[in-house]
Amino acid sequence: MPDDQRCPACGAPNQCGLADPRSATRGCWCFDVRIDPAVIAALPAELRDKACLCPACAQVDEQLKAASSAAIR
Repeated sequence: MPDDQRCPACGAPNQCGLADPRSATRGCWCFDVRIDPAVIAALPAELRDKACLCPACAQVDEQLKAASSAAIR
């Protein structure tokens, strides 16, 4: 059974806000980025839609950094 707090691609913590009971009332980081559908399609079918990818595997690190910088300004 997949761990909903781990990235199905690499096994690292996925930082999913919804999977963590301490932050489940807030949105997940993935709500604010665009994940290329090809990244999801590259996952084996049995791993899709089971848990969030981590930001690195979702290839959204730059988007998150840009959003963080914009929020600070």
